Amino acid sequence: MAKRLTLYILIGLVLGIIVGLALNLSLTDGGGPGDAQLTQYAEYFSIVTTLFLRLIKMIIAPLVFATLVAGIAHMGDTAALGRVGFRAVGWFICASLVSLTLGLFLVNLFEPGVGLAIPIPPADAASGVERGAFNLKNFITHIVPASGVEAMADNEILQIVVFSLFVGVAITAVGEKAAPLVRGIEALAQVILQVTNYVMRFAPFAVFAAVAGTLAERGPGIIMSLAYFMGTFYLGMGILWLLLIGAGFLVVGPRILQLVGYIRAPLLLAFSTASSEAAYPRTLEALDKFGVPPRIASFVLPLGYSFNLDGSMIYMTFATMFIAQAYGIDLTLGQQITMLLVLMVTSKGVAGVPRASLVVIAATLAFFDIPEAGLLLILAVDHFLDMGRSATNVVGNAVASAVVAKWEGGRLDAPEPEDYGTHVAPHDLPPVTGPTSFDEFGEPIRRG
Repeated sequence: MAKRLTLYILIGLVLGIIVGLALNLSLTDGGGPGDAQLTQYAEYFSIVTTLFLRLIKMIIAPLVFATLVAGIAHMGDTAALGRVGFRAVGWFICASLVSLTLGLFLVNLFEPGVGLAIPIPPADAASGVERGAFNLKNFITHIVPASGVEAMADNEILQIVVFSLFVGVAITAVGEKAAPLVRGIEALAQVILQVTNYVMRFAPFAVFAAVAGTLAERGPGIIMSLAYFMGTFYLGMGILWLLLIGAGFLVVGPRILQLVGYIRAPLLLAFSTASSEAAYPRTLEALDKFGVPPRIASFVLPLGYSFNLDGSMIYMTFATMFIAQAYGIDLTLGQQITMLLVLMVTSKGVAGVPRASLVVIAATLAFFDIPEAGLLLILAVDHFLDMGRSATNVVGNAVASAVVAKWEGGRLDAPEPEDYGTHVAPHDLPPVTGPTSFDEFGEPIRRG
């Protein structure tokens, strides 16, 4: 059944490309009425995409809370939780450093900002991106929610994780008295996963609308004008994929390649909608299918959405140096290393911020006296770059979850199709909460 969803998403992607390009080529009028009509069509298409993304946001908070609390409750002790958290954060830091360094190396190697064939914006032009300098106090205090309800209402994933940690640890400490609450939370997880199956039926339409609207409004011209920049960046993300999967191969073994197959649907979804969040529920199910215990996947995955955005990391150094090159600003090796360390810290403080990568880049440009107006160079193609970043984030977090599970002594044996939903070990979530209890079209999987 997963193949059917992947196929439908792929069909929506192809049809979106065809319709979007056809509308753009037939109505482009050099700034005349045709262009206004294209903008209107793009707005109509965006209604479908926005509705889908709002549906996804509707289920993210309760899904993270229910699966994470249940997973912590079944870990049995806080020592296991601390061990998993330490290993996950260790992997996240290493992956972030690799991503940032790779972006820095490739942008110096290919120099995509040198000799641009398009006009450079005046240095004092406004970029339209709201910039905020990194503030250690605000970053630390923002981690802890003022209200668990408020964190869920705002979809602040990091704050939801912190709130869920407290609830899960408290349930473990209370013991048997909290058993009814655990059963209720497990039931909530199952209900939300069923809601997810309903929402995912809408995914192919959202993919079609997102791609068609973007290409209709912007057309192939803007892509061609910055083709070298986009091409070298996508080459960098391809190399990053190989490095992440290669590192996973060293820890997990050859089966890491199967994981890539399992996450093909969330990958397509993240790529076509330019949203890592949209792929979260399906990634969680893919990890369960791969054999990652729910208690680990439900903890590592949401944590990764705050601290392990590998696609965004490589983009930050790549785009910042691209803008410096476009303005002819030479940064010394020491300044570039400083930039890498600054981005390593500041990028962790913007989880949940809209267009977070651009916000961090804007702050970094000001730190090194690079004209913020340079953001105007990449804003036109940022959506197309965000598609690749989102897909890369899915790969990075899926590999991280598998690696941590392996480090925890998991065998990561893939269950046979007829055993889906029954492979969870006794110390993990009961079978009723397994994401694979239902297929992506909401139908229960028959056993025996």
